[in-house]
Amino acid sequence: MSRRPMVRPGGRSARVQEAVHSAVRELEAELGREGLTVPQIAARAGVTPSTIYRRWGDVRWLLSDVAVEILRPECPPADRGGLEADLKSWAEEFLDEMSSPSGRAYIRDALLGDPDGSNAGQCSAYAAEQIDVILKRAAERGERVPDVETVLDRLVAPMMYRILFRPDGLEPAYARRLVSELLDGAASATR
Repeated sequence: MSRRPMVRPGGRSARVQEAVHSAVRELEAELGREGLTVPQIAARAGVTPSTIYRRWGDVRWLLSDVAVEILRPECPPADRGGLEADLKSWAEEFLDEMSSPSGRAYIRDALLGDPDGSNAGQCSAYAAEQIDVILKRAAERGERVPDVETVLDRLVAPMMYRILFRPDGLEPAYARRLVSELLDGAASATR
């Protein structure tokens, strides 16, 4: 069973979630993640500790929920005028953000507090939504496009593997190379 809190937009639940998330981000910046406790977070957020325990269970679940929110893209991917340019720009930004020390910490938080996989699925959905925007724009321009799953498998999956398990040497050129290989493979498959 998922422990992700159900939130009504604009309701008390949303206000509590925002207050608690803000408290976590502030306290983490001040004390580091090792120093976080439910009573501290509750006091900063203006809620009772039982509210946090009831909704999130413990700090690990709460950090996971905050991480998923932080990993949500803030805006649509840039339109650079063509599929290759759009994908390269998005992939470079994704790699830069996710491979940073804070990005890797948020990924770990999202996964560690996620025994049922719902947070990982949400993070994957964020990437899929961004890629879908890029692919639809390219299709509207008349370009041939791969499907979203192919882009996830050949672009996002290798980057995530490297970010999590082989983080040294992750440069923009790596992201650009993956995009070129993806598009070259897709072009070969349609011939």
